[in-house]
Amino acid sequence: MSEYAIKKLDATTWDAWACLAEKHNGMGFGGCWCTWFHSREGRPEGEKGRPWKERLVREGNAHAALVFDGAAAVAWCQYGSPDELPNIHHRKDYEATRTDELPDYRVTCIFADRDYRRKGVAGVALRGAIDLIAKAGGGVVEGYPQDTQGKKISSKFLYNTTRSLYEQTGFSYDRPKGKNHCVMRRTVSPAKVS
Repeated sequence: MSEYAIKKLDATTWDAWACLAEKHNGMGFGGCWCTWFHSREGRPEGEKGRPWKERLVREGNAHAALVFDGAAAVAWCQYGSPDELPNIHHRKDYEATRTDELPDYRVTCIFADRDYRRKGVAGVALRGAIDLIAKAGGGVVEGYPQDTQGKKISSKFLYNTTRSLYEQTGFSYDRPKGKNHCVMRRTVSPAKVS
Protein backbone atom coordinates (compact mmCIF):
# COMPACT_ATOMS: atom_id res chain seq x y z
CA MET A 1 0.00 0.00 0.00
CA SER A 2 3.03 2.30 -0.09
CA GLU A 3 1.76 3.98 -3.28
CA TYR A 4 -0.97 5.71 -1.28
CA ALA A 5 -0.45 8.81 0.86
CA ILE A 6 -2.54 9.97 3.83
CA LYS A 7 -3.43 13.64 4.23
CA LYS A 8 -5.85 15.25 6.62
CA LEU A 9 -8.99 16.93 5.35
CA ASP A 10 -8.48 20.68 5.58
CA ALA A 11 -8.57 23.77 3.37
CA THR A 12 -5.54 22.54 1.38
CA THR A 13 -7.15 19.17 0.53
CA TRP A 14 -10.77 20.35 0.23
CA ASP A 15 -10.77 20.52 -3.59
CA ALA A 16 -9.49 16.94 -3.95
CA TRP A 17 -12.06 15.67 -1.44
CA ALA A 18 -14.83 17.67 -3.17
CA CYS A 19 -13.91 16.02 -6.49
CA LEU A 20 -14.30 12.59 -4.86
CA ALA A 21 -17.66 13.61 -3.37
CA GLU A 22 -18.91 15.06 -6.67
CA LYS A 23 -17.91 11.92 -8.56
CA HIS A 24 -20.18 9.98 -6.20
CA ASN A 25 -23.14 12.40 -6.15
CA GLY A 26 -22.20 13.93 -2.81
CA MET A 27 -21.49 10.50 -1.27
CA GLY A 28 -24.07 8.62 0.63
CA PHE A 29 -27.80 8.79 0.58
CA GLY A 30 -29.29 12.00 -0.75
CA GLY A 31 -25.95 13.68 -1.44
CA CYS A 32 -25.37 14.64 2.19
CA TRP A 33 -21.65 15.38 1.73
CA CYS A 34 -21.17 13.41 4.95
CA THR A 35 -22.81 16.12 7.06
CA TRP A 36 -25.51 13.92 8.61
CA PHE A 37 -23.24 12.95 11.51
CA HIS A 38 -22.44 16.59 12.36
CA SER A 39 -25.79 17.52 13.92
CA ARG A 40 -28.56 15.80 15.84
CA GLU A 41 -30.89 18.70 15.03
CA GLY A 42 -30.27 18.67 11.28
CA ARG A 43 -28.47 21.01 8.99
CA PRO A 44 -28.31 24.72 9.80
CA GLU A 45 -31.01 26.83 8.17
CA GLY A 46 -30.04 27.68 4.60
CA GLU A 47 -26.94 25.45 4.59
CA LYS A 48 -26.99 22.03 3.05
CA GLY A 49 -24.53 19.47 1.86
CA ARG A 50 -21.49 20.95 0.19
CA PRO A 51 -21.60 24.55 1.51
CA TRP A 52 -22.06 23.40 5.11
CA LYS A 53 -19.33 20.75 4.85
CA GLU A 54 -16.93 23.21 3.27
CA ARG A 55 -17.54 25.71 6.06
CA LEU A 56 -16.99 23.02 8.71
CA VAL A 57 -13.73 21.97 7.04
CA ARG A 58 -12.40 25.51 6.62
CA GLU A 59 -13.25 26.32 10.27
CA GLY A 60 -11.46 23.15 11.47
CA ASN A 61 -14.69 21.49 12.64
CA ALA A 62 -14.58 18.45 10.35
CA HIS A 63 -11.84 15.83 10.45
CA ALA A 64 -10.91 12.99 8.15
CA ALA A 65 -8.00 11.00 6.81
CA LEU A 66 -7.88 11.19 3.03
CA VAL A 67 -6.18 8.50 0.96
CA PHE A 68 -4.42 9.94 -2.08
CA ASP A 69 -3.27 8.15 -5.20
CA GLY A 70 -1.11 10.85 -6.73
CA ALA A 71 -3.12 14.08 -6.73
CA ALA A 72 -6.51 12.33 -6.45
CA ALA A 73 -8.33 11.58 -3.21
CA VAL A 74 -9.59 8.00 -3.55
CA ALA A 75 -10.91 7.19 -0.05
CA TRP A 76 -11.60 8.81 3.27
CA CYS A 77 -12.33 8.08 6.90
CA GLN A 78 -14.31 10.67 8.87
CA TYR A 79 -13.55 10.97 12.58
CA GLY A 80 -14.10 13.50 15.34
CA SER A 81 -15.16 14.00 18.92
CA PRO A 82 -18.73 13.18 19.98
CA ASP A 83 -19.33 16.96 20.13
CA GLU A 84 -18.19 17.29 16.51
CA LEU A 85 -20.08 14.17 15.38
CA PRO A 86 -23.08 13.88 17.73
CA ASN A 87 -25.34 11.99 15.33
CA ILE A 88 -24.95 8.23 14.89
CA HIS A 89 -27.22 5.56 13.49
CA HIS A 90 -29.16 3.52 16.07
CA ARG A 91 -28.59 6.24 18.69
CA LYS A 92 -31.42 5.07 20.99
CA ASP A 93 -29.99 1.55 21.15
CA TYR A 94 -26.47 2.92 21.60
CA GLU A 95 -27.46 5.11 24.55
CA ALA A 96 -29.56 2.36 26.17
CA THR A 97 -26.61 -0.05 26.18
CA ARG A 98 -23.74 2.34 26.96
CA THR A 99 -22.01 1.52 30.24
CA ASP A 100 -18.84 3.57 29.92
CA GLU A 101 -17.81 7.14 29.15
CA LEU A 102 -18.23 8.56 25.67
CA PRO A 103 -15.15 8.01 23.53
CA ASP A 104 -12.68 10.77 22.75
CA TYR A 105 -13.25 10.12 19.02
CA ARG A 106 -15.81 8.49 16.77
CA VAL A 107 -15.27 7.04 13.31
CA THR A 108 -18.56 7.62 11.53
CA CYS A 109 -17.95 7.10 7.82
CA ILE A 110 -15.43 5.33 5.59
CA PHE A 111 -15.78 5.77 1.86
CA ALA A 112 -13.81 4.46 -1.13
CA ASP A 113 -13.99 5.62 -4.74
CA ARG A 114 -15.86 2.99 -6.75
CA ASP A 115 -12.78 2.54 -8.98
CA TYR A 116 -10.66 1.64 -5.91
CA ARG A 117 -13.00 -0.69 -4.06
CA ARG A 118 -11.70 -4.13 -3.10
CA LYS A 119 -8.14 -2.77 -3.26
CA GLY A 120 -7.67 -2.20 0.46
CA VAL A 121 -8.08 1.59 0.50
CA ALA A 122 -10.80 1.50 3.18
CA GLY A 123 -8.28 -0.09 5.53
CA VAL A 124 -5.67 2.47 4.52
CA ALA A 125 -8.18 5.23 5.36
CA LEU A 126 -9.03 3.76 8.78
CA ARG A 127 -5.34 3.31 9.66
CA GLY A 128 -4.72 6.86 8.45
CA ALA A 129 -7.40 8.17 10.82
CA ILE A 130 -5.83 6.24 13.70
CA ASP A 131 -2.44 7.79 12.88
CA LEU A 132 -3.94 11.31 12.79
CA ILE A 133 -5.70 10.68 16.11
CA ALA A 134 -2.38 9.51 17.61
CA LYS A 135 -0.70 12.71 16.37
CA ALA A 136 -3.51 14.73 18.02
CA GLY A 137 -2.83 13.07 21.39
CA GLY A 138 -4.68 9.76 21.07
CA GLY A 139 -7.55 8.53 23.21
CA VAL A 140 -10.45 6.10 23.12
CA VAL A 141 -11.86 5.66 19.61
CA GLU A 142 -15.19 4.07 18.72
CA GLY A 143 -16.41 2.89 15.34
CA TYR A 144 -19.82 1.55 14.36
CA PRO A 145 -19.37 -0.92 11.50
CA GLN A 146 -21.69 -3.45 9.97
CA ASP A 147 -21.47 -6.83 11.70
CA THR A 148 -21.89 -8.93 8.56
CA GLN A 149 -21.25 -12.27 10.32
CA GLY A 150 -19.71 -13.55 7.08
CA LYS A 151 -22.64 -12.58 4.85
CA LYS A 152 -22.15 -10.64 1.61
CA ILE A 153 -23.63 -7.15 1.78
CA SER A 154 -23.79 -4.50 -0.94
CA SER A 155 -21.06 -1.89 -0.49
CA LYS A 156 -23.62 0.92 -0.65
CA PHE A 157 -24.82 -0.17 2.82
CA LEU A 158 -21.32 -0.36 4.29
CA TYR A 159 -20.97 3.34 5.13
CA ASN A 160 -18.62 2.40 7.98
CA THR A 161 -17.23 -0.86 6.55
CA THR A 162 -17.25 -4.12 8.47
CA ARG A 163 -16.45 -5.46 11.91
CA SER A 164 -13.65 -7.58 10.43
CA LEU A 165 -11.84 -4.50 9.05
CA TYR A 166 -12.02 -2.87 12.48
CA GLU A 167 -10.68 -6.04 14.10
CA GLN A 168 -7.79 -6.08 11.61
CA THR A 169 -7.05 -2.49 12.68
CA GLY A 170 -6.79 -3.28 16.38
CA PHE A 171 -10.34 -2.57 17.52
CA SER A 172 -12.20 -4.86 19.93
CA TYR A 173 -15.87 -5.75 19.81
CA ASP A 174 -17.80 -3.95 22.55
CA ARG A 175 -21.49 -4.67 21.92
CA PRO A 176 -24.23 -4.85 19.28
CA LYS A 177 -25.91 -1.63 18.13
CA GLY A 178 -29.11 -1.71 16.12
CA LYS A 179 -29.74 -4.26 13.42
CA ASN A 180 -26.50 -5.81 12.12
CA HIS A 181 -24.22 -3.10 13.52
CA CYS A 182 -21.89 -3.04 16.48
CA VAL A 183 -19.71 -0.82 18.64
CA MET A 184 -15.96 -1.36 18.30
CA ARG A 185 -13.43 0.33 20.61
CA ARG A 186 -9.72 0.93 20.64
CA THR A 187 -7.39 3.02 22.77
CA VAL A 188 -4.87 4.92 20.65
CA SER A 189 -1.63 5.99 22.30
CA PRO A 190 -0.24 9.43 21.57
CA ALA A 191 2.30 9.50 18.74
CA LYS A 192 5.91 9.75 19.83
CA VAL A 193 7.44 13.07 18.84
CA SER A 194 10.79 12.61 17.14
